[in-house]
Amino acid sequence: MAFTHPWVLWALPLALLPLLLERSHSKHYSWIGLLPPDPLSSIIGLLLKALAALSILFVILGLAGPHTLEQKALRTGIGAQIGLVLDRSASMDDAFVGDKDGHIGETKSVAAARIITNFIKGRRNDMMGVITFSNSAMYVLPLTENKDAVLSAVQATAGNSLFQTNIGGGLTSAVELFKDVPDSGSRAIILISDGAGRVSDMVQQKLRDWLQRYNIGLYWIVLRQPGGITIFDPKYTASGYDGHMPTEVLLYQYFQTLRTPFNAYEASDPKSLETAIADINSKEKKPIQYMEKIPGHDYTNVCYWIAIVMIAFLLAVKYLEINTWRSA
Repeated sequence: MAFTHPWVLWALPLALLPLLLERSHSKHYSWIGLLPPDPLSSIIGLLLKALAALSILFVILGLAGPHTLEQKALRTGIGAQIGLVLDRSASMDDAFVGDKDGHIGETKSVAAARIITNFIKGRRNDMMGVITFSNSAMYVLPLTENKDAVLSAVQATAGNSLFQTNIGGGLTSAVELFKDVPDSGSRAIILISDGAGRVSDMVQQKLRDWLQRYNIGLYWIVLRQPGGITIFDPKYTASGYDGHMPTEVLLYQYFQTLRTPFNAYEASDPKSLETAIADINSKEKKPIQYMEKIPGHDYTNVCYWIAIVMIAFLLAVKYLEINTWRSA
């Protein structure tokens, strides 16, 4: 048990006043020695004093704000620990190709934020963190069970973008999300970008080691323009392609060397992006252990209601009390 305003408890001795003070009309009789003993009246008088003392006691306790402390309980649910890594480069402000009626499509950042929002709302027991990147990585939110905080962080990614695409910085920052968090049993990073920058050999080795050390899988969704290059084109092989290798393909080939699970998707419109997210959603539904926060209970109103009932009873007794007879 804890108190919101513990200093109010210094007033608790006031609850003893009804026990120490005499009722005023008990002084109106000069001598009652000839009257027979009345133990029932004595007991009732003592009980009324106790009720008055308890009324004051519970009023003071209510003012102090009694409550139990927050607790944590280990639960088993379905979900994952997920790090969202979202591209914030200027090209994410480009719109997807419109429909056949000439309507302009959503921008990539807005479509990604909308679809990820629906993805988050459909999850139950996840811990999620958010990293964004452009020319450098931005640490937005640590792994948390607070769904409202994650939704707000994702919605904020639909604003203005910057130039450059530092995927290496975004991924290394995402791995940092998991370092001091106990492994719940299922971990993944979801990387959404519309391009790829070059990742140095040192960063590649660091990522490969860290993803294995912390048991983190990787999902990469490439937002591409229709007719643009595809990372799945068989002509892009390390040994058979003589031209300049696109950075997206180089990154895809590197990801395939990871020692942890890796899946890649391409999305050229909001519908295909939604399909990719739905596939990830189905894959990342595994039994996990998580800590559930159980909020403390506030007993302030309980104390006030007890005091009100006791005071009402005392007032009723006072109303029924026979007035002291006085001679003229």
